[in-house]
Amino acid sequence: MKTYLSGIQPSGRLHLGNYFGAILQHVTLQESAAEHFYFIADYHAMTTVRDADRLRELVRDVAVTYLALGLDPDKVTLWRQSDVPEVTEISWLLSTVTGMGLLERAHSYKDKIQNGIKPNVGLFTYPVLMAADILAYDTTHVPVGKDQVQHLEMTQDMAGYFNNTYSEVFVRPEAVLATNDSMAKVPGTDGQKMSKSYGNDIWIFEQGKALKKAIGRIPTDSRAPEEPKDPSELLLFDFLALFLAEDELQDWKDRVQAGGEGAPGYGHLKQRLIAAMDETFGPAREKREQLLSDPAEVDRILARGAERAREKAQATRDRALAACGLR
Repeated sequence: MKTYLSGIQPSGRLHLGNYFGAILQHVTLQESAAEHFYFIADYHAMTTVRDADRLRELVRDVAVTYLALGLDPDKVTLWRQSDVPEVTEISWLLSTVTGMGLLERAHSYKDKIQNGIKPNVGLFTYPVLMAADILAYDTTHVPVGKDQVQHLEMTQDMAGYFNNTYSEVFVRPEAVLATNDSMAKVPGTDGQKMSKSYGNDIWIFEQGKALKKAIGRIPTDSRAPEEPKDPSELLLFDFLALFLAEDELQDWKDRVQAGGEGAPGYGHLKQRLIAAMDETFGPAREKREQLLSDPAEVDRILARGAERAREKAQATRDRALAACGLR
């Protein structure tokens, strides 16, 4: 049977990039005949989050967000990464067979350094812990965006290093890419990739005046509505493509490109985007409020998930220790 696994880091409020790049795929995949493991990567968050109360808050927010958006704890295993300490043991075993050069080539590490994030050992060895996260559960398939493929390839390399050095302990995972290219990279309000680190994100559950303000940050120009415009040059259409059906999206594009009397202006496009977000996330907003009012139930869901996840990780850890001669 296939085993799917993915994790999401609780380093800030989850945004549209997280939803279309990961959460939506996770929720859709849970209907397939397979095992599904999804964890909240609080160990990874420690490379940037240094406030204990804040980290606890962010972990809960990730859990509530996933559950509100449709992740079913009866169909998937959802847990906190730190509730399965065997992963850190596996991480150490992998680090002893992984060359420095592999980690130095990590795109995410180099990108963060280039964007002014101060490096630390945890950030540098991030791919090793990520590999342990994946390999601990005999994962066969990992849903990833195109920008995460390198990490999965590094995991494959580390599994190969260990298996070749000792014995066939770890299952070699395969990447599962988003099938819709428009969802693979969600733009931020500045046109770059949406990221909490860059401050160009839009919170999934934003609404009302705050949502209007967030959409208002998407840049436009001073051209009048009646002036014909190329839709491919308008960032607003990259956002609308995430929410609208193809026929409606094409109608908006045709009207903007034709221009003339009655052509929609930027304000009309932004109003439609706000309405589309309300339509998409309205029910989830209500579910989120229900979950926030019952934190004990959220804790029970995470505890049940951790029990199941730890059982799998312990079996993998024990195989790895035996192969190394530590058992």
